[in-house]
Amino acid sequence: MASKASKRVQRNLTDHEEIREWAEARQATPSCVKGTEGKDGACLLRLDFPGYSGEQSLQPMEWDQWFEVFDQRGLALIVEDKMADGKPSNFNKLVSRSSANA
Repeated sequence: MASKASKRVQRNLTDHEEIREWAEARQATPSCVKGTEGKDGACLLRLDFPGYSGEQSLQPMEWDQWFEVFDQRGLALIVEDKMADGKPSNFNKLVSRSSANA
């Protein structure tokens, strides 16, 4: 009997606590791409996962500042909780809230 593969499900997150919980469950930290910082404290946002190449290109930042930029830019975080094989997924993508809701 063939096993049925789990369906990949993506969610759009805008709630700060949900985003933080999703990221921290994967040991991800709020970060900014080095060299993209503006005078207003804004930058190109990312989540940095342990074991990936972010240490050379990403600058850690506090969650409060990350969420401030996130809200100023009207962003949503698309996440995937599990991969098709059921293992936890780190997939995430920052998009505009308007395109996330389309």
